[in-house]
Amino acid sequence: MSADVAVSLAVLVGVVALSDVIRRPLCGLLAGTSMRAYAAELVSTFQLCCCTHELQLLSEVGVVPAGVSLTLTYLAAVTHGLTFRGATGNPIGTLAHAYRARISGVSALLRIACQFAAARAARAAVQVIWGRGLSGLHARHALSGFRCASAIRAPLHAAACVELACAFAVQTAVTHARGLRDRYRVHATAAVITSVVCAGGSVTGAVFNPALAFSTLFGCTGSSTAEYCVVYWVGPLLARFCHSSCRNGVLCADLRQSVSSVTIGRHEEEVRHQQHVTGRAQTTRRRQLYVTFFPPVDCNLKKVMAISGHFIRYKSCQKAVQNYSAGVPKLCPLRATD
Repeated sequence: MSADVAVSLAVLVGVVALSDVIRRPLCGLLAGTSMRAYAAELVSTFQLCCCTHELQLLSEVGVVPAGVSLTLTYLAAVTHGLTFRGATGNPIGTLAHAYRARISGVSALLRIACQFAAARAARAAVQVIWGRGLSGLHARHALSGFRCASAIRAPLHAAACVELACAFAVQTAVTHARGLRDRYRVHATAAVITSVVCAGGSVTGAVFNPALAFSTLFGCTGSSTAEYCVVYWVGPLLARFCHSSCRNGVLCADLRQSVSSVTIGRHEEEVRHQQHVTGRAQTTRRRQLYVTFFPPVDCNLKKVMAISGHFIRYKSCQKAVQNYSAGVPKLCPLRATD
């Protein structure tokens, strides 16, 4: 590993550590107040933009291979997900929270203002770090006046569509990974971000974050500010609109299916109840008819059995008399006492 890469990795670790040292006590001090969210957005967006500046410098100059650059992107995404403490660092994510009524419109605008302020501060901070000349890469970049080139390498409409697709993929992944545990959700989201950067990085840089684009790309030569706004602001906004529309459509379909299931269930329950009532009525009617044609006899069981016994003995004696008359005497089972 070259000295330039080692210095860049040290800068990344230092930025993350410094941001976390500032964020933890600041969020703890402002806990329970609305200022905590603004402080978290400031520090987290600053961390995100500084790390992206350093990674972009490494990848553009070509000091590291593409595979190593993607690995660093994945590790940076995991680190951001574990340290942001509820902050989004993305105006599109903040607008999504406002759309779902999780935060108010005023709060969303204040958070977006904090994100863009942190993005501008991060750009100034990395220029100060690069101006120190900690590595040959930093010194050469400082001598060039921190010059950067546009990442748009396609027609305007195609570039906007690429950013739209990248933002839509990431927002969908974040939505579906929300129910996972934090340790799984962070890695799943980081994997999707890395895949999107690999797919669209050669066309637009795959930024899909207006504040991050404002910090890293606005002012670079090769494209105008209006083109940057169309690609990196309008594209993610349209992705947010498409994602919300699709999600609402799915929710409406699920709601209709649930209502239909409840209606069908109630109808089936009513039919079963009606069949049960009809069956009971038919059973009652059969009992009434049986009682009408076969009325019950109120008698003693012992008397019935005694009468049956006498009848049986009588029939036996009668048969014995008939046999005696025929010349074959038989013993009569009926005693004299009977």
